[in-house]
Order: sequence, then structure tokens, then C-alpha cells
Amino acid sequence: MALMDFIKKQFIDVIEWLEPRDGILAWRFPMAGNEIQTGAQLTVRESQMALFVDEGRVADLFGPGRVKLTTQTLPILTYLKNWDKLFQSPFKSDVYFFSTRQQVDQKWGTTQPVTIRDKDFGAVRLRAFGNYSYRIADPKRFHTEISGTRDTYTAADLEGQLRALMLQHISDAVAESGIPFLDLAANQVEFAERLKAATAPDFEKIGLQLDLVTVQNVSLPEELQKILDQRIGMGMVGQDMGRFMQYQTAQSIPKFAEGAAGGGGGGGGGVVGDAIGLGAGVAMGQAMAAQLSQGLQQANAAQAAQAAAPLVAALRPDEIMATIEKLGELKAKGLLTDDEFSAKKAELLKKLV
Repeated sequence: MALMDFIKKQFIDVIEWLEPRDGILAWRFPMAGNEIQTGAQLTVRESQMALFVDEGRVADLFGPGRVKLTTQTLPILTYLKNWDKLFQSPFKSDVYFFSTRQQVDQKWGTTQPVTIRDKDFGAVRLRAFGNYSYRIADPKRFHTEISGTRDTYTAADLEGQLRALMLQHISDAVAESGIPFLDLAANQVEFAERLKAATAPDFEKIGLQLDLVTVQNVSLPEELQKILDQRIGMGMVGQDMGRFMQYQTAQSIPKFAEGAAGGGGGGGGGVVGDAIGLGAGVAMGQAMAAQLSQGLQQANAAQAAQAAAPLVAALRPDEIMATIEKLGELKAKGLLTDDEFSAKKAELLKKLV
């Protein structure tokens, strides 16, 4: 009876995998109660590996090539199954194929801003995104840690886990690179290399090899970007407060123009209304800039006069002459008016009498 049952079994003599589509990482060969015939042909193509698992234990791993399955090519299964006994030649094992091709164009990106330390700003919250690619490097580890006994395991099943691994190392990568935020955009390649180095060990723990990481963009949240834009604007005009106020006024002209155009009523719409609004904005901006500039000059002159006042009381003749020269320099720079200079000069010259 046992012999008849054995004869009725169907034996598998060709084991291979033709990948039907991209993105499949692991695939289990369908047995459906069949057994593998001794002498069967195992074909493993380039960019594939095949893993034999017997009763839950990893038995043998095969790389690319065609192999005839015998007691010589399956030494571990020989030990497990005792092929020297009668009718033990056919065997039943689970066979898993793994794709070792690069899984390219995988996306990573921050869902929320990540807070990092920065040399220039102390701490900033940045956003970043890019691509990465990986491959299966250790099928045994990937099988035991990730794919297990599933019929099919795809890159989409692993996507969320790998993206999380990338994101958790962004702060480490920035810190190790030592690149300030303002220079990150110009050093994206170096930043990507640091991110890869920080993340690769976690990929190795699950049998993967991280091949490439790219950084496509690094930016600040909108509210912080506005502050950075203002700081850049101040840097462009330097320490000249008059020029800075003119810069700020120029920034506000579009808003004034919109307000004036919007309040022009039915007869002020269209191109005419826009022109009127823009003219009103420009005029207002020029007036504001002139008032601010005049106020700054008066304030500077008052400060200079106050600074010179206590020196008048007790100065030596050479100090009086030096003070007059300094006042002349302030006058030349427009910080003192002619009348103010003349008054201070007359007061100082009285001390020489």
C-alpha cells in the first residue's frame, strides 16, 4: 500500500522562476503536495538566488546557474532526509526564490519637519526628500527576518519600514557631516553619502544592501523660510539701515498697490485701477523711505552733538582743535547740519581765548 501511495505521487523535475513583474522580492515555488524528484533541474537566473527550507530549517542556498539536484548537490538535505534509505529519493521542501536586482527609484521624505542642531541658527526644523535603491544581499537573513513563509513578498510591503529607517538617521547624517543648513543645498551629494553611511547598517540587519541614496531637496517650513528670506535681505543691504528700510518699503509696495486697486470702486478696476494702485503704493513707499531716512539722520546728529557736549567743558587747546576736526568729519558725512557745526565750532573756539 505504501509503495502504491508513493507511485501515485507527482514529482517535480523542473524548478525555476520567471519574474512576472517588477517589485517582487521573494516568491515561494508552488508545491501543492508534490515532491521534488531526485535529479530534477534547478535553474537560477542572474539576479536571483534560491533557498531550500526543510521542515522550517534553512537547508541550502543556490546562486545563478543550472543545478541537477542529487545527494552531491544537496548535502544538507541528504543529512536531514537520509537518502540512503529506500524510497527516500524524492523529497519535499519549500523552495524560495529571491530577486537580487536593484530596487530603484524608492522614495523617501519627511512627513513632518525634523529638528536638527545648526551652527548658524542653533536649531532648525528642515524638510528633505530624495530617492534610494537597494537589493537583497543575504537571502537567508531576509527570509528569517522579513519575508518568512509568505507566497510572495514585494517591495511595496517593505516600503514603509525602509522609509522609516531613512528618516530616523537624517539628524545623525547632518550632525556627522558638520554642514550648516545654509550650505546643505550646495552639498547635497555629501549629505546623501552621510545619510547612506548612517542608514546602511540597519539595512544589513534585515539582509539588504543599500546601494544608493540621493537628496533632491532640503528646505525649511514656510514660516521659517520667511524669516530666512528676511535675514538674506538684510545681508544683501548690509548695515545701512536707510537702504534696509528702502528694501522693506519695496517689499511692501505690492501690498499697498493691491489695497489701493481694491478700494478704487467700479471705475478703478482693470489696468487703470492697477496703475493707480501701483502709483499710490510707490508714492507712499517713497514718502515712508524719505521720512525714515530724515529721522535717522536727525537721530544720528543729536547723538553726535550729545557725545561732543561734555567734552567742551574741560579740553586742552590741542584737544579742542581735534574735536573741531571730528565735528567737521561728521558735517561732511551729513550727520551735522551747517548751523549745528558752526554753533559747536564757535563754542569750542571760545575756550581758546
